[in-house]
Amino acid sequence: MKIYNYKDIGEDFFSKIEFENISSVTQIISDVRTKGDSAVKEYAKKFGDGDIENFKLTKDEINSAIKSIDKETIETIKFAIRNVQEFAQAQLNSIKELEVNINGNILGHKIIPVDSAGCYIPGGNYPLPSSAIMTIVPAKTAGVKRIAAFSPKIKPVTIAAAYLSGADEIYKIGGVQAIAAMAYGTESIKKVNKITGPGNKFVTSAKKQVFGEVGIDFLAGPSEVLIIADETANPDFIAADMLAQCEHDKDARAFLICTSKEFALKVNEKAQEYLKILQTKDIAQISYDKSFAVVVNSLNEAVELSNSKAPEHLELCFKNAENLINKFTNYGSMFIGSYSAEVFGDYVSGTNHTLPTNQVAKYSGGLSVFDYIKIQTYQIIQKQTIKETALNASKLAKEEGLFAHKLAADIRLI
Repeated sequence: MKIYNYKDIGEDFFSKIEFENISSVTQIISDVRTKGDSAVKEYAKKFGDGDIENFKLTKDEINSAIKSIDKETIETIKFAIRNVQEFAQAQLNSIKELEVNINGNILGHKIIPVDSAGCYIPGGNYPLPSSAIMTIVPAKTAGVKRIAAFSPKIKPVTIAAAYLSGADEIYKIGGVQAIAAMAYGTESIKKVNKITGPGNKFVTSAKKQVFGEVGIDFLAGPSEVLIIADETANPDFIAADMLAQCEHDKDARAFLICTSKEFALKVNEKAQEYLKILQTKDIAQISYDKSFAVVVNSLNEAVELSNSKAPEHLELCFKNAENLINKFTNYGSMFIGSYSAEVFGDYVSGTNHTLPTNQVAKYSGGLSVFDYIKIQTYQIIQKQTIKETALNASKLAKEEGLFAHKLAADIRLI
């Protein structure tokens, strides 16, 4: 981990990953779109899923997977599901259908779930049952009629989590080919209305390229954490939290903003100790070596840097952190205080771990029940109350030179 001083960095210090120009992703999407199942099978084999005859898991395969999981793990999965479901339901309850009377006209909106959702669950490096919970439970809570889960090299624990979370279909494919299949459909996979879930840079690029043909949540991956700490923070905690992020992927990153170089050195020393015994060292070491710390002169500088970065995960590990939270405006999810570890959000606390990365948090929040609903408006305009509305619409239509619009308003005044 490199250590920089605040005065030595520029406005573009936090570089962005460019997703548009990954040509291999474009080719895979094109092949799946034109060749369907055969292309999915070809790429599944090429990228390590093996020879797959049937993409969709059968009921027997699902039941067998669930039976192979020990009861304690099943209970842990159910604990996480309950917490995520309770928070998602509370979010859904916070928004209501409405109807108002404006100038005698009845206007309103309805809350309607999308018909179908494709939930992507990463699985290349590790099985991620937590991502099954985070993507499927909010969809189920929203009332989505068809929830299809997709994951590469799918393990029994992920199958169990997907089924218990409410997936209607579970497919044992992943990568770009899964995103393309969700977007365009194949002979055996029906297309979805919206794709959600995190992924590596190839999956994220694929989501970006199919957007428009299908809805997506946002760009989510590779993973990142930014931790702001002062001398009161525990360097052991922070070293562990940074490595927890780094072990996700070789492209994952952990950033530390702190108030002294000595503290950054303590964190780095502890991280190197942990790396010696970490089972995921092969990935975590590569990512950690490309991560860095910035030493600032004040917490105000830390706030400025954080808002510029717009991190996926933001940890505040400094004294009286609660007093500054309103100054932070760009982040996927915030973890306040030294005991609010990002790992809890990853798994069981209840907020969602599918979060915007790569500065997307400047205009989007994390995945939630809201990503699976549509707010759709309606109006009822009565003949007896139409006059003011129609006259003003007619005037604006004339100003714009749209005379069929004017006609449509005027004939209702006759």
